[in-house]
Amino acid sequence: MKITSSEFVISNTDYKLCPAADKPEYAFIGRSNVGKSSLINMLTDKNKLAKTSGKPGKTQLINHFLINKTWYLVDLPGYGWAQVSKEMKQKWEVMTKNYLGQRENLHNVFVLIDSRIPPQKIDIDFLNWLGEYQIPFSIIFTKADKPNNSKIQSNIANFKTELKKHWEEIPPTFVTSSAQKVGQKEILEYIGQINESV
Repeated sequence: MKITSSEFVISNTDYKLCPAADKPEYAFIGRSNVGKSSLINMLTDKNKLAKTSGKPGKTQLINHFLINKTWYLVDLPGYGWAQVSKEMKQKWEVMTKNYLGQRENLHNVFVLIDSRIPPQKIDIDFLNWLGEYQIPFSIIFTKADKPNNSKIQSNIANFKTELKKHWEEIPPTFVTSSAQKVGQKEILEYIGQINESV
């Protein structure tokens, strides 16, 4: 699949205010500063579609982008550390989990994991939460600018090992580099396959 058009539609704090649930929807989420905005911009070939920032916690709303006039890409607030108050973090968590649990046209959640660091409990806990509520997801390992680097390969292997402690089968995984556009084709083909099946 090739993206020929991508446009911002709306931002919301409540899933009930999101666009009509008449098109397939794919959400992107990860810990703060995992490279989510850069990945979205890489997938869509638009440098400024999603706002990037060196400061974690830039995304604070449920952001809908209409892709090829046929499906939605949804940019969700990151979880974990961000320079915001505890009260604001709790609001984000409630908003995000309500969206993930209640959005009827959500076909897949892409959970972003930083390939440069060892497995983090907060990521494993979030994936287990998705599984508990039977929300379909895939894993995107980000920032693999040197994919053959032994540390990156070790981190990815260790993460999968940790997952196997909780899961009989590991969901689809993708290795990406926004800087080098690695993984773009594979992720878009995966979305295209799901769109064809619904």
